Amino acid sequence: QLQLVESGGGLVQPGGSLRLSCAASGFTFNYYTIGWFRQAPGEEREGVSCISSSGGSTKYADSVKGRFTISRDNAKNTVYLQMNSLKPEDTAVYYCARTWFGLPLDRGVYDVWGQGTQVTVSS
Repeated sequence: QLQLVESGGGLVQPGGSLRLSCAASGFTFNYYTIGWFRQAPGEEREGVSCISSSGGSTKYADSVKGRFTISRDNAKNTVYLQMNSLKPEDTAVYYCARTWFGLPLDRGVYDVWGQGTQVTVSS
């Protein structure tokens, strides 16, 4: 049914790179903005990046601008997050989610979420 599944997380050294994937099923993928969020232990879930339904517009949190790139392949029902120059403060569980409403980095307007994938940046 309605489902988003994240993959690609893992352990990486500072300065390294990871590419996360978010695979969607059970809904019309190209109608929705898809966002990436992250949550570190004891912290609120925060918006990282989002991409419009067509892929024509993107938004990034200030903390990741210039390092992360979001993209989507609607033919594959998949959104990607390329993460470069990773820092220890990027360590978190990363989630993808969908929304009908614009280009928000507000978790309150996303209605379907994946299970998350762990990213750990450590020497």
